[in-house]
Parts: sequence; C-alpha cells; structure tokens
Amino acid sequence: MTRFIAIVLTTILIITLTFNVPIMGTNNSEILWDTWGVPHIYASDSTSLFKAFGWAQTKSHGNLILRLYGQARGKAAEYWGINYLESDQYVTTMGISVRAQQWYEQQTPEIRQYLDSFAQGINNYVAQYPQEINEDLKVVLPITGTDILAHFQRVIHFHFLTNPQAIAAGQIIPPQGGSNGWVISPKKSASGKAMLLANPHLPWSDFYLWYEAQLNAPGVNMYGAALVGMPILALGFNDNLGWTVTVNPIDGADTYQLKIQDDGYLWEGKVKQFDTEIKKLKIRQTNGNYTELEFGVKHSVQGVITHQDKDYAYAVKIVGLDRPHGFKQLWEMAKATNLEEFEAGLKQLQIPLFNFLYADKKGQIFYLFNALVPIKSQGDWQYWQKIIPGDTSETLWTDYHAYEDLPRLVNPETGWLQNSNDPPWSNTFPPILKAEDFPPYLAPPSLGYAKNILRSQRSIQLLMESEKLSFDEMINKKFSSELLMADRILNILVSTTKALANPIGIEAAKVLEKWDHQTNANSRGAVLFTLWALTLESKGLFSKPWNPENPLETPSGLADINTALGVLEGVAAQVKLLYGSLDVPWGEVVRMRVGNQDLPANGGPGILGSFQVLNIQATADKKFQVVFGDSFIAAVEFSDPIHAKVLNVYGNSTQPNSPHVGDQLSLYAQGKMRPVWRDKAEIEQHLELLDKL
Repeated sequence: MTRFIAIVLTTILIITLTFNVPIMGTNNSEILWDTWGVPHIYASDSTSLFKAFGWAQTKSHGNLILRLYGQARGKAAEYWGINYLESDQYVTTMGISVRAQQWYEQQTPEIRQYLDSFAQGINNYVAQYPQEINEDLKVVLPITGTDILAHFQRVIHFHFLTNPQAIAAGQIIPPQGGSNGWVISPKKSASGKAMLLANPHLPWSDFYLWYEAQLNAPGVNMYGAALVGMPILALGFNDNLGWTVTVNPIDGADTYQLKIQDDGYLWEGKVKQFDTEIKKLKIRQTNGNYTELEFGVKHSVQGVITHQDKDYAYAVKIVGLDRPHGFKQLWEMAKATNLEEFEAGLKQLQIPLFNFLYADKKGQIFYLFNALVPIKSQGDWQYWQKIIPGDTSETLWTDYHAYEDLPRLVNPETGWLQNSNDPPWSNTFPPILKAEDFPPYLAPPSLGYAKNILRSQRSIQLLMESEKLSFDEMINKKFSSELLMADRILNILVSTTKALANPIGIEAAKVLEKWDHQTNANSRGAVLFTLWALTLESKGLFSKPWNPENPLETPSGLADINTALGVLEGVAAQVKLLYGSLDVPWGEVVRMRVGNQDLPANGGPGILGSFQVLNIQATADKKFQVVFGDSFIAAVEFSDPIHAKVLNVYGNSTQPNSPHVGDQLSLYAQGKMRPVWRDKAEIEQHLELLDKL
C-alpha cells in the first residue's frame, strides 16, 4: 500500500511539473513592468520570449484568457453552466476545436514550439500564483498550443469574418470592428520623417481587448499590441518599420441556399445527401451534476448547414479555414527590417482580412487591401452580398486570388495613405486605385458603399487640410471629435426648425445653433444632435446620395423635413425630461466607465463622422456608456531614435486586483497619449516590478 501511494504521489508530481511549475533559477527571461502595467520582455531566445509573453498576459488578463480558451474549446457550458451553451453550440457546429487540432499538426516545428511555449507560460503563471486566478476557471488547465489556434479561429474567422448573429439569421453582415490608420511620407511630414498612426476601434470587452507589450530577443525588438490571448503582436513597430491594421470590407463568408429534397439537397440536377455528424455537449448544472445535449451537424459541398426550414437549407462557406499559418506570417512580418521583407510575409496570404498600412525609417509608406478573395466565375459585389443559389458548381468557389491581384499602393505622390474601413479606392486623394481595374466582386465599388463614409471623408479632410504634418499635429487630429454630419445638415435643420417647429423644437434649434459641432466633454448640443441623428440614421438622413463627381462633400441635404422635425421635438422633450436642459454637456450624459473609473467622454459615433470614435449604449442610470471605439492608439515618427507615443485607453489589465484596470482612461479624457519607453535604462527609470522567469 505504501509503495502504491508513493507511485501515485510521484506521478502527480511529474504531471504537475510537466504542466504547471515554472522553471526556476535559469533567469533566461525577465519582465520589466513599467508604471502603466506594460510588460517589457527580455528573453535569451524566441522560445523563452513566447513563454514569457504567455506568462505576462496571464498576469494581466488571466481570468479572461482562461474563459476565452474554454469557450474556444466548445466546453464552456461543461465548465460553467448553461449560460455558455449557445457559444458552445456555435463553436461545435463550426468545427473550431477539431480544426484547431488539424491546424496544430500542420504548423512548422518552430511555430508549434512557440505556441506550446506561450501555453506553458500561461500554465506556469497559474501554478506560481494560483490565488490570482478564479478557482472555477482553473478547470481549463492545462492550456495547450491547440487552444491558442482555436481561440484565433473563433475570433478571426467566426466573429470578424462572420458572427453567430449573422449566421443564425442567414444574413450577410460586414466584418465586425473598425479602425483609423494613417501613414505619412517624408514629403508630407514636417520633420521629413515618415509617420504612422494606428487607431483601431473595437468593443471595450471580451476577446476584442488589446494587450500592449514590448518583446525583446536576439533579432527581435518589437513594440505594439496583440488581441488578448494571442501570442504575436497584430500591430506595432520595431527598430526599422511599423504597421497598423484596419478591418476591410471583404466578402469573407457566403451563404448558399439549398433546395431540400428526399432528405438531401439538389446538386447539379441530382439529390445529394448531407454529411451528418452527431455532436454531444455536456452542461454543468447548479448542483454540480451534468446534463447532455445531443444534436446533429450537417454539411453540404459548400460547408456547414447553419439553419433550415421546410423547403431550404442554408450553408455557409468561410474563407481561410484552409490557411493555418497566420501566426507564422505575423511573426515573420514583425521581424522584418524593410518593406521587401514585410511584403514577403504578407505574400503568404494566411491572414484572411485586414488592410495593412506601413511606414519605415527609409521613408517608405505602403497600403495593402489584404484579403483572401475567392476566385468567382460570376457576379459583382452586390450579387455576393445576397444569398447565393447552391444547386450548382458554377457558384462554388474553390481557390483564392493571388497576392498580385490585390489592391496595393506604395509611396503615392500625395504623400499619405489612410483607411477608415472604406474600400481601397479612397486610400489617398485624388484616388489612384480604381475599382474597374479589379474583379467586380473584390470590394465595394466606391466610397459611397462605406458604412462609415462620413468618418472616411473626415479622415481624408484632416489629412488634406495641412500641407505638412508634425508629430504633435497628427496626434491632435487623431483626437478630433467634430461630427461631419453636423457640418452637412445642421444649417438646414436649424433654419427649418425655427420656421416650422413647435416651441420645444425652436428651443432645440437655438441650442444646436450655438453648438460647436464637437463631441467634447463640455460640448453643449452634442447630446441633442447625436440622439436625433442616431434615431434617424437607419432611415436615411440625406436627400442627396454620394456622388462620385463630388466624393468628399456628399451625401448631403436633409431627406424628410417633417420626419426630421418630429424626431427632433420628440428627442428634445426626452432630453429635457431626463437631464433638465437641452444644452446638457456631452460628458455629463456620456460616460467612460472602466473598473472604478467613471469619466466624462470625449468623442462620438464614427457613423456620424467623428474621427475620435466612441460608440455608446444606454445604461440603467439614464445615461450612456462607451462600449466600443478608440482602444489601442499609437503615433510613431521614424526618426533616430524612433519617437512614439501610445495609449491603451481602458488600461492594460482586467485582473480584479490590478491597479492598471482603467488607469489610462484619464489621459484619454484629456486627449493625451503616453511616451513609449523602449530603452532598457529608460524603462528602469519607470519600473514598477521586475519578474525573472
């Protein structure tokens, strides 16, 4: 019996060491934590670097990361109960965890080692600091390299390219998220040095959060941000170059309609049977017991069946599920020293979407409409936004366009490139890239199709209004909260209201007439205008549509005066009832709340033309709270040494005891950014904590 107990204890110890306990005493990595909670990682080799990066992310976001990985496995309901069942069904139906294992096996030995090391860093942190992680989340341990690939798929392919809501409704919905990005050439820069502005807009929660870090190892010195739980920076800069990404309008997922017949579907004039699998999910009950859900998952030649009715089934086909080397591509791009090497990474076409904007020390600037674009035998952009007939191989795509087919621009005469989630035809002005030179289904055919057309026009306007831009001017323009929509229609709204409205409408007109068109914290009239505009926006506000002959001044005009007046009077009555005054300051009503921070907002909805983007939702206390918008911001000037400022708006941690939850929000409220500390001596001057691994 004693021998048996000894064997058991030895086995437990081996398992624990294998999965959880960090290697102590080797000192092959150290993490210098600065006073903003940013890890500056110094490692003796790349494998140690990835392990330390996993360790650091867990220190900052451990509870969140473990929950996200549990969801990516499709086992969250088994771990934490029925509230996660819908998520598990989606993950399981889409085959994410199974495909992640296939992807893991397809990785190069080098990348597989890096994924394993990142996972080991997560496991090591929890083993060393178990009290910092919620007990109910430890059921996910140990984390493996496969979990990281599943997380990548869930986020990129099944929430950015498409999402559960779109699939359930059988709708074509554009990629999720937004961003602004600028690159400025030396001819446009006041210093004669190229500059970069990185400004993604994403939800302020869940897997959309950015994690800021500096990564150092032999041949590596990169600074930037990764989406939480990801092992490689998605945007940032190194000693020679920098890049940012914006979500681009691509046709990344197509929905096919299949005619059901004889328990199968019509295909090329014959009945073809669905491929069917039976899946099982365990659901944890409040008493600790489990129930089991069994359901079928069907596949057609196009892809998984998302839903069906009596007569039709609907299949979704998503780009990139056959491209498993996204992390390898990002890693090689991050290590690049010039544009040729950076493009060599991009040419692998393993990342299914995102525009890339690039600048470097040599003064080069570059734009790529990066996308996996299926080769299609028919149809234009509008055709492929609809539900596609699925009874013929003529509509079934099987391959992608080559890199050389994608919209790309290097060093334009204008001296600048931008993207604000618009099609590639407006990345500089006057336009250089032309839609007619590319396949008609590749992207929306004009700026007029951009959902955020006003923000795109505002971006171009801000760039064109200065002959040359200084570094500080670039930052100031980034914090521009002017609503371009107000510039377009406020005069006609005010004059018409004064002439035709009831007393409450006339009072509203007087407030709007004095308003500065900004959504700054002290702007009076912004609340009234924004609530009015958001109420009407979906119905179509403008009388004159976008016109290619006047691309930066249209759409314009007010479409329906009577409706506009009626809505304004109704909104005015509500504002007065709720806040006591029609000219209540924007920041009194719109709040930025992260952790224990509750600050007045500066910035407004991008759809109304604000370049400083904050999207809002109503709260129980009759105010509005920011839920989406400016997140990680970086301004980089490629001088020698590099001059850079950054801001991770909501802070670099979500752990409950961290002082860095929301600690940067006050800077954002003031329109300020932080200096970047990259030199080790400089970092040590702002050192909060040192970890040796």
